[in-house]
Amino acid sequence: MVKVPDSLRCLFSASVTEHEGSYRIEVPRGEIEESKFDVGEDYGVGVLTHTAASSPSDSPDAAPNTSPDAQQGPPVEEGDVREVMIETLGEQGDGIAKVERGYVVIVDGGQPGETIEIEVHTVRETVTFAEIVGSEP
Repeated sequence: MVKVPDSLRCLFSASVTEHEGSYRIEVPRGEIEESKFDVGEDYGVGVLTHTAASSPSDSPDAAPNTSPDAQQGPPVEEGDVREVMIETLGEQGDGIAKVERGYVVIVDGGQPGETIEIEVHTVRETVTFAEIVGSEP
């Protein structure tokens, strides 16, 4: 199992192309906009290999240059009840937790270090909002 660092801002699949004596990997506009990158800033880039069978382009309805995770949609649904650990506080003072694929859950009243039971009430493409329904004994 690969440990995904908290600093991971986006994940997508792309092809390497040759251009005027160098190589390029194009970042889809949506990845830049959704991840709130600052154009002109420096970011680290990791490159992972994958088999052709797992390539998103093998799926007939897959969008080009998007990750398989993005095609799956959020890993939660409204009404889901989950146990999460609050990792940090957001700018508004809400608790921040992460679930599958690093998907962010914002929990009103959550405090860092708490393991709590939450109920999802609003789901968006890149973030969900939840309420506390129980806490760690």
